[in-house]
Amino acid sequence: MKENFNKKLFLGTIIGVLTPILVLPLLIYLLSMSKGISFDIVWEQILNNNMNTSKYLSLSMIVNLLWFYYFLNREMYHYTRGVILGMICFAPYMIYIYFIQ
Repeated sequence: MKENFNKKLFLGTIIGVLTPILVLPLLIYLLSMSKGISFDIVWEQILNNNMNTSKYLSLSMIVNLLWFYYFLNREMYHYTRGVILGMICFAPYMIYIYFIQ
């Protein structure tokens, strides 16, 4: 059982959680540039509307595929499982936004 929970899995989980959070502002910046609107205005729209936040967070999670395939090709399976676990950590928020609000 100790083999299932180790530092590599934890680090993969941290990567899986932090990558979408760090990519989200970049994604919003690109969105604001494409629409020709100020970044601040788009940021406020996304923060005030939870459905938009959820959609753009889901879109920013696609970046985790890069980490997933990187670790998978190098046979670093604990990191790969950690990235998947990090993405699953966002599931309660997504379910809350889509079904409860």
